This record gives sequence, C-alpha cells and structure tokens, in this order.
Amino acid sequence: MRVDILHDVGRSLNPNVKFKIIWVSSWFDPGKEADAAKALVDQGADILFQHTDSPAAMKLAEQQGKFAIGQASDMTKYGPKAQLTALINNWGPYYIKRVQAVMDGTWKSADTWGGIASGMLKFAKWNKAIPADVVKLAEAARDKIASGKLHPFTGPLKKQDGSPFLKAGERISDGALSGMNFYVEGIQGSLPK
Repeated sequence: MRVDILHDVGRSLNPNVKFKIIWVSSWFDPGKEADAAKALVDQGADILFQHTDSPAAMKLAEQQGKFAIGQASDMTKYGPKAQLTALINNWGPYYIKRVQAVMDGTWKSADTWGGIASGMLKFAKWNKAIPADVVKLAEAARDKIASGKLHPFTGPLKKQDGSPFLKAGERISDGALSGMNFYVEGIQGSLPK
C-alpha cells in the first residue's frame, strides 16, 4: 500500500491532513530511516508511516511518544505503545504457488496485484488507544477496499501542483497506478530525481 492510498483515505476523514514525505532511497537502512523519522517528528508529525523494512521509525515513534504504522511486518515489539497497526506482507502462499508452478512446468512471468482481498496484505491488531468508532471506520474502509467497493484513487483528485488528475468518479487503472510519477494534492515532498 502506497502512502498515497493512506493519504486519500485520510483526507476523506480530514481534508486538512498533511502528508510529508522524506525519501531514504533504500528498503533497509536503519540509520537513514531513523534520521528521516526524526526530521518528520521535528517538523511536527503526529504519526509516522514508512515504506521501508527496518523498525527504526517505529522505535523512534515509541521513544518520542508518537504513533506509527508498521510496514511489511508487525512491529509491535519495537513500539508497543506507538504502533497503531501494521501492514503485513503475507507472501508465503504466493511463493508456494509460484514454486509449484515452476515444478509443474506451468510458470509464466506475470505482474501480481494481490492486496487485501487475496490475503497478501494483512493488518496487525489495532492499538488499544484507538477509539472504537475510529477502528470501526478503518475496518470498514479496509473491507471496502478489499471488496472493490472503495478504490482510494477515485476522483475527483488533483495532482500535487493542483492540476486535474482524475475527474469525479474516474478511477485510475492498476497499470497507470504502478507507473504514477507524481504526488497528489496534499502531499508535501518531491520525488527523487
């Protein structure tokens, strides 16, 4: 799940929410990740979300009394008070199917868009500090995304610079989403060059 998706769901609840992005250009660099997390906290961030694999941001959130959302695995042990939830990659069943296809001689190269509905993406337990009505809203959004009733990239949406992106009711295709090279309105930061 890209941060843009959390952005669109978040803005549907609070149109004034701001998302700041710092790139570390690595999947696993605890030092850079901690520095980026600290910079965001120093700029006033209330909640940290990462798309990197170390628990550095979670640890910093715990130390600073902030909240965070874990990435790739449940990071509760690194931030028992900080972790609101975590996006958990559940690749095991996919790998088993792909290895079986190789063994059967039926393997073919293909793009995979698993997500919530397929079980490739799961969520860790909700933090007890989250009010029950907010958990209910989050679970409803998660379930609607899984069922296809909610697509976070449905217009009207504008690009970061305010120019039109998606018209009301228009939905971005998976191919266009995977090739997206810009941020949407409300995201602060720039893509690496």
